[in-house]
Amino acid sequence: GIQGIVDAYRQILPQIQLYGPTNFSPIINHVARFAAHSLQQGTAAQYFILLIITDGEITDLDQTRQAIVNASKLPVSIIIVGVGEADF
Repeated sequence: GIQGIVDAYRQILPQIQLYGPTNFSPIINHVARFAAHSLQQGTAAQYFILLIITDGEITDLDQTRQAIVNASKLPVSIIIVGVGEADF
């Protein structure tokens, strides 16, 4: 549930180091492969949520858009949260 997500975030936060470039398409494609595999199983027993927390502008914007479009029919939600002063 939501509390589990919050707990996981709080646990990992001290270990996170943010840096660039900010390429989202590789991780979106990676999670999409898991979702596609799940969908092929025919059980619809898994749903994936990808939460990306970023402090920078997306540097592979065209590839990220295409990755999101490709994943749009899969059992996955993609949430991108910008933190800091960058132009998101």
